[in-house]
Amino acid sequence: MTYDPSNIFGKILRGELPAHKVYEDDTALVMMDIFPQSRGHTLIVPKAASRNLLDADPATLAAVIPLVQRVARAAKAVTGADGVRVAQFNEAPAGQTVFHLHFHVIPAYDGVPLGAHAGGKADDAELIALAKDIAAAL
Repeated sequence: MTYDPSNIFGKILRGELPAHKVYEDDTALVMMDIFPQSRGHTLIVPKAASRNLLDADPATLAAVIPLVQRVARAAKAVTGADGVRVAQFNEAPAGQTVFHLHFHVIPAYDGVPLGAHAGGKADDAELIALAKDIAAAL
């Protein structure tokens, strides 16, 4: 499979679609997942064009993983989560739904099951507040 730049994350990276941005640099965009599995579910989207981990440039991976770690720490601290799940999917049979490399940071709370992937849209005001708080904690 080849990379298709018309995917939703490609459009967000080009400024064609809005996002609740947490952080952005030359390497990646960090944004809130609008269909979160838990409060504070954040996405790290590398700017380099790749479909997923399988075709990504190793230099891109090396540059983005420290950011994934920083976001995981910040999201856990801001939300008061008991743990953090970091997920990354490769191709549809593995659960990938947007074919642009991205990492999920999903805060986990004791006794609270994760919601379904894309189970329901979050409140925009809450996402804006979380984005601001996570950005401040980075």
